[in-house]
Order: sequence, then C-alpha cells, then structure tokens
Amino acid sequence: MLRQIDDTDLSKIVYSCYFTRSRVGEQFVPEHVFSYQIAGSLAINDGHKNYIFNEGDFRFSRKNQLVKFVKQPPAVGEFKALSIYLDQETLRNFSLEYGYKADSQPHGDAILELKPNVLYKSYMDSLLPYLQLNQPVNHNLQSLKLREAILILLQANPGLATVLFDFSEPGKLDLESFMNKNFHFNVELKRFAYLTGRSLATFKRDFEKIFHSSPSRWLQQRRLQEAHYLLKEKGKTPSDVYLEVGFEDLSHFSFAFKKTFGISPSLI
Repeated sequence: MLRQIDDTDLSKIVYSCYFTRSRVGEQFVPEHVFSYQIAGSLAINDGHKNYIFNEGDFRFSRKNQLVKFVKQPPAVGEFKALSIYLDQETLRNFSLEYGYKADSQPHGDAILELKPNVLYKSYMDSLLPYLQLNQPVNHNLQSLKLREAILILLQANPGLATVLFDFSEPGKLDLESFMNKNFHFNVELKRFAYLTGRSLATFKRDFEKIFHSSPSRWLQQRRLQEAHYLLKEKGKTPSDVYLEVGFEDLSHFSFAFKKTFGISPSLI
C-alpha cells in the first residue's frame, strides 16, 4: 500500500489518494508543480479557464495561481495523483549551477497540459518505491529527485526555462479587474494583496478608494450577488453554490443570504 500524503505534507513529493467519492476544494498554488494523474480525473478552474486531466495525463501548474478543483475517483478504485513541488530555493540553486535564466516575462495558461513523454512516465514510476517505504522521503534523496524532475522538464520542454527561472514577484495589477475575476476564491486578504503586487496595507487603501467599501464587506456582498444570480437564473441549489462563490460552509452562507435578501436561499 502506498503512503497516503495529503496536500499539507511538508514533503515536496506528494502522493494523493481519495476513496469512493469526489472531493471539491480550492487552493493557492505557491510553487510550480509537476503532476501525474495515476487514476481518476481532476477538473481545475483558475477563474478564467477549465482544465480536465484524466488517467495517464501529465500537467505543469505555474506558481502564484488561485484554483478550484474537483477530484473524481474512477468507477472502481481510488483517485490517485503524484505531484512534485518545485520550490524557489531549489530552482534558484539549479539556475546558478547550470546557468539557466528567464529570457522574458512568462505568459500563458496557469495550467499546462504536457504532451506524453516516456521520460515523464519513467520518472514518476521511479518515485513509487520511495513512497512504499511508508515514511518521509529522505531529504537528500528528495533533493536529487527534484533536480531530476527539472532536468526532465527542460529536456522535453526547453521553453519552460522562462517559467521555471522567473523569480520576480507579482507585478502591480489592476485591482478592480482582478477582484471582479477572482472574488469567488476563498483566500485571505494578504493573498489577494500579494497577487496584485501590494502590501496588505496598500491593498486595503487602494481597495477602499476603488470600491468605497472594505474588502471583507465587498467580498461578502459580491459573493451573495453572484449566488443570487446562480440560484435564480441558473437553477442551482444552495449546496452547489456556496463553495462556488467562496463561502466556507453552507450554514454561514444561508444566514448571510437571508440577512441580505430577506429569504432563505433554498426558497429562491
């Protein structure tokens, strides 16, 4: 039986396994991630585009992204995926040793579907014995495997150097446009601030100038407006909607909705 590691594990090599039912969630992706879909399917939405990955697919997720996901097990068996987190320290050291650098600012999708390559499969298969040890992967072994992953990605996709070795912080973005596209992600204000290229204090100050409201108050109202639209115009149910628009739990959503609109969301 392989070691089951959830996404909070400190290891940079993460094996995910979920049983019998789909798992819905969202997360901030702070580092680049090289992943292999072993079994089941993964649906990802980055607020702009939907991605679907099935058994046997490889993907590369770029750092500093907000995503929602649905992990769906196959008809028989478990959802299984293997992910390699390429942290900035490892990439900086690799860049210095091998002389790689980003030639330009990276552009493109948040999630890249990697074309099948025998090197990818061979590499992922080589990790399974380490996971069968049922203990954390040795730090030195892990460092070697991370470097191997980088070399394999560059061998198969030389253009990824521009993405992997871009160490710049997020630039200052148009705050109004960013928030209207990403309000449904349930992350801390400091995360929104970072992704828009601001300190938390500057983010709050700029936000109130633009929206004439505090971020917390605006986010709740914007999410409730979207929920009302989805319930009334799209025929969705409260249990479908509350996570989609960024609420943590159904009871809080129902209370806030009724307080704002004077009616329970189940009656819309």
